[in-house]
Amino acid sequence: MSASVGLPVGGDSRSTVTGTLRDVLDAAADGVFPPADGGTTVVPQPSPRDAGVLSFTAHSVVFVDEDPRWVYEALRAVPCDPLCASMNARFLTALMDRTGREQETIDALLVAAPLPGRPDLPLTRLTGAGHSRIAYARTRRDEVRAWAADGGVVVLGRGVSGRLEVSVEVAEGARRGLGRVLVTAARQLAGEPLWAQVAPGNARSVRAFQAAGYVPVGAEALLLKT
Repeated sequence: MSASVGLPVGGDSRSTVTGTLRDVLDAAADGVFPPADGGTTVVPQPSPRDAGVLSFTAHSVVFVDEDPRWVYEALRAVPCDPLCASMNARFLTALMDRTGREQETIDALLVAAPLPGRPDLPLTRLTGAGHSRIAYARTRRDEVRAWAADGGVVVLGRGVSGRLEVSVEVAEGARRGLGRVLVTAARQLAGEPLWAQVAPGNARSVRAFQAAGYVPVGAEALLLKT
């Protein structure tokens, strides 16, 4: 079940986006986005772990187990362009105070279709949790799988609303372009649409993902359980 409010953008704009957060994500992976109407849709959390805000072009989706009326009032109270309100620090702080959660950063959210074939570079499956990237992934994702290459690690796991997410780590001094090769290999390992959360300031990582065919769909701020 979902509810929405149309924030005033050149008049009274209202919208209704139906379905679950997973429905919204699956549609976005297919290139179908919520209406660019300045609205905000509130949907339930997909799990006790995952809560946050997704910002698409002129439409936001807030996924929290809170009264939608409170969300709308908090958004209206933010002194900024309504199109930016859901990612404004004042709203996110109010949301953290309300939910008792923390937030680290606002990520660019990217997605890529799976690729056929097998990765070109040799990969060794990792089964332990000793690597820092794997240990971190297991705090945020389920069904974590990881592979090591010469100079890097690629990790897949089910994150927000069960979507398949990728993260990589490239060692200092590794061969140029390894990040792009690793995230390309991830598409061959995935078998379904693959999502990536990338800090916008990490330009090297953003370029690697885009060069490997991942396309931006929006921005995401996850609220973490403390």
